[in-house]
Amino acid sequence: MPRRDLPPPPPPAHLRDWLDENAVRADRARFLKDLGRRSLGLGRLLLLWAVAAVFALGWSFVAMALISFETPGDPLSYLFGLIFGLLGAGVLIPAGFWFARGARRDRLVHQLLCAWAESDRDPAADAGVRAPGLSLTWLLASFAMGALGLYVTFGSAASARPGVTTYGEITYYMGLGMILWITGLLGLGKAGAHYRWAVRAFRGGGGATAR
Repeated sequence: MPRRDLPPPPPPAHLRDWLDENAVRADRARFLKDLGRRSLGLGRLLLLWAVAAVFALGWSFVAMALISFETPGDPLSYLFGLIFGLLGAGVLIPAGFWFARGARRDRLVHQLLCAWAESDRDPAADAGVRAPGLSLTWLLASFAMGALGLYVTFGSAASARPGVTTYGEITYYMGLGMILWITGLLGLGKAGAHYRWAVRAFRGGGGATAR
């Protein structure tokens, strides 16, 4: 069952004959607009980046812990390393649950979007759900973030100097680059999946398939 803050699923076909057609079509247009915003709106892109920022913060604490452990013969550094490690775990674990919850919600939103798209055809309402501009925005922004992540990952490894750059520093920059790169890949995948779905649902005349 959908969550209470999400639109309901479309009424079954055998009940639609008893409902006002104009009201059902108006509901479909309103719900498709809402679901499209929840799926591919700029707010979702910013939320994805916010999750990535939380992961980056948690990884920073982990890297600080590794750097502290690299200081030999200093008990205080080990203490700080333990504190930073606990802080990192305290940030990364909730971020993982937050990411998993968002992924489940995205699947539910997409299922509702597919169901309402299949329920009828309305060119005026369907045009807004295609959202080619938003798909392009997701595509370009995610490509830029992924490219930045690859640059940080490989650039940090290439610029490392033995005896100068610590293992903790290399681990930090490579991990940060991976976070950016994976975030970019997720955005690219979402933009591509939405475009393919919109082509099948509204242009090809076929049914929309859930991911």
